[in-house]
Amino acid sequence: MTATAARPQRRPGELHHDPRGTRRRRTLLVTALVAATALAAAASLALGSGTVPLRTALAALADGPAAALRAGASESAVVVWQLRVPRTALGLLAGAALGVAGALMQGHTRNPLADPGLLGITHGAGLAVVLAAVTLGSDGVLPASTTVAAALVGAAGGALVVVAVAAGGRRLNDPLTLVLAGAAVTALLASLVQAVILADATGLQAYRFWAVGSLAGGTGDVVALAAPVALVGLVLGLAGARSLDLLALGDDLARGAGLRVGPARLLGVAAIVLLVGAATAACGPVAFVGLVVPHVARALVGPVHRWLLPVSGLVGMVLVLLADVVGRLVVAPAEVPVGVVLAVLGGPAFVALVRRRRLVSL
Repeated sequence: MTATAARPQRRPGELHHDPRGTRRRRTLLVTALVAATALAAAASLALGSGTVPLRTALAALADGPAAALRAGASESAVVVWQLRVPRTALGLLAGAALGVAGALMQGHTRNPLADPGLLGITHGAGLAVVLAAVTLGSDGVLPASTTVAAALVGAAGGALVVVAVAAGGRRLNDPLTLVLAGAAVTALLASLVQAVILADATGLQAYRFWAVGSLAGGTGDVVALAAPVALVGLVLGLAGARSLDLLALGDDLARGAGLRVGPARLLGVAAIVLLVGAATAACGPVAFVGLVVPHVARALVGPVHRWLLPVSGLVGMVLVLLADVVGRLVVAPAEVPVGVVLAVLGGPAFVALVRRRRLVSL
């Protein structure tokens, strides 16, 4: 028997077999990223314009949220529970959602420079926010819960328009058609946002505060509204990991392996909409996370999506939390919004991705 004949045949679903050493290395890497996420969360709880010693912050956490509501509660307990805990939770949510959404977007479009915003989600959310401010707001001020609800509806609406445009040509299975439809609808939505804010100062004021991208407005209500949506998106995204590995071979080979390409891509789009919609609704548009994080994760664990997706979520959480901490410290006692910090860091990173084709290859 020849060596070729003796080689075990791999089933269609076994696209990426992990040797034992590779699996151990990836497991250690994920453990290290979990530890880094915990350290970033601790820094987010302790550092800011008013620094709270880490031991004090942990003691306040151990005492529970009731410690901040008692008469004579310490200032540290109030700061930790009413400001830092919601803000840290929002940073974890946004980082995980945008990191995983970026990996999903690049996998489904097979475009290494694809960003989740290409599906019209961000500008759909922005249009809904300014319309809500014009019709429901008082002097451009909306309750946080109203802003989140409006942005979620707008994000879903923008994505539905993109899918409808792509499906209208019966080319939804084609990732290029989906991206082109997304670019066209995104441009239209951006124009509509500009038209509303130029015609009404109320919409301009609401959009100005929302569009900068910040965790400062994080409250328990905002996190409670956005977290279930993001959780459903994470479940759907992780459930489609094997489909993404098959789609990486091309649609024809994926169909030959038994994958229904259309439903798989729709599932991926639904996950992206939920993830980006939740993050954008809660803290505004945060640039570059969905673009840069998947490349970092891919460099760490390779292209296997059952590893790539969770690692993208962990890297996204660390990045967003650290950027928020930097924004609090760099001009203290004022602060720089996390969206601005990430834009400053993400611009050079984007240039590097364009120049280094080896890094961005899928």
